[in-house]
Amino acid sequence: MHPPIPDRQRRYTLFVLVLVFTSSHIDRQIMGILGQPIKESLLISDTQLGLLTGIMFAVFYATLGMPMAMWADRHNRRNLISFSVFLWSLMTALCGAAANFTQLLLFRIGVGVGEAGSNPPSHSMIADLYPPAQRATAMAIFGTGINWGILLGFLLGGWINEWFGWRTAFVVVGLPGILLAALVRFTVIEPPRGYSEAKTSPVIPPGFWEVVRFMWRNKVLRHVVAAGALITFTGYASIIWIPIYLVRIHEMGTGEVGSYLALMIGLGGALGIYLGGRLADFLSARHGEHWLPWIVAIANLIAAPLLYLSFTAETPMGAIAAYIIPAMLGTVYVAPGFALIQNQTPVEMRSVAAAINLFITNIIGLGLGPFSVGFFSDYFATDYGQDGLRYGLMTTLVMIAWGIYHYYRCGQLIRSKASGYVSAT
Repeated sequence: MHPPIPDRQRRYTLFVLVLVFTSSHIDRQIMGILGQPIKESLLISDTQLGLLTGIMFAVFYATLGMPMAMWADRHNRRNLISFSVFLWSLMTALCGAAANFTQLLLFRIGVGVGEAGSNPPSHSMIADLYPPAQRATAMAIFGTGINWGILLGFLLGGWINEWFGWRTAFVVVGLPGILLAALVRFTVIEPPRGYSEAKTSPVIPPGFWEVVRFMWRNKVLRHVVAAGALITFTGYASIIWIPIYLVRIHEMGTGEVGSYLALMIGLGGALGIYLGGRLADFLSARHGEHWLPWIVAIANLIAAPLLYLSFTAETPMGAIAAYIIPAMLGTVYVAPGFALIQNQTPVEMRSVAAAINLFITNIIGLGLGPFSVGFFSDYFATDYGQDGLRYGLMTTLVMIAWGIYHYYRCGQLIRSKASGYVSAT
């Protein structure tokens, strides 16, 4: 029997993991607000910009996440997170020294390698600290790191670029992460595995392919992973390209764009993800777990038409006004999706299951989403000039409808399973 974990320790661990998640998203999303000045400075195409922000980063981030998660299921998760923070922070700072596209690409790959070791062990630690009834809320609090990261990345990156240039912006946001790595290593306590489920016997992690087979055979997991990947395709694409769209087409300054988006995606999105997690916990406790995916489906039904209005707006304020609600709802998927995967997965599989989910989500969402916008922007530019970026953004909207279907189907399966009937699909 493990000794009780004080509430203060649980809250502190969650707080530090939010800081870690915030740091990773500062270093990841700052490319959005700096994209246009980098394009002009290094003389690169939108397709190359899509490679920097999307597929090349995502391939290394997602692929290395799985072996690191397997390591985390067997060894100390805190130490892996600490090393990962140190690595991605150093690589972010070095981006400021890049003299050409190739060098910047290699440093961005380094950021992806570092970030690969953080998320799966963080999910696993939170699941050990918080029982299923509190898990969506805990994951929602953790997930606000996305929004705090975007807030700080866009705000700092936008204004530092205007005052000192994009190279200085990378150095300023990267170096503090080295101190955060030390904070994780020397102040966070590794929780016992299975603590929230009162596991007393040693947890023996299975092989990788055993986890893959388990997830494939679980129809709920199949749908929630597919849904998350499709929704993040549009989400990552818009987060990276909306700042570039506002700077390029609506001729706004990076500081002004960064300030608006910091408030909308940062504060508004953090409120949306937290309230979404609380609402998901409330509805699932009162009406059943099928409301976890249905909350996300409803949020995206609201967001999709507003994104279209933003991408086609004729004025800067029209584009920003239409983007307010999608910015608040864009990360609602995080808490219910993460919680569902942890709830549906045995303790010994959780880090690897989270890594498999993140691999698929990041290859399709983070990798192909931003890259596809850059590719189609260049393609449509031959006929529509700089408005090609509008059409590139609009091509991503079909993925939302596809993702909504999977979230709806996921909820149906959970409800059927609870009532004793399980469909074949």
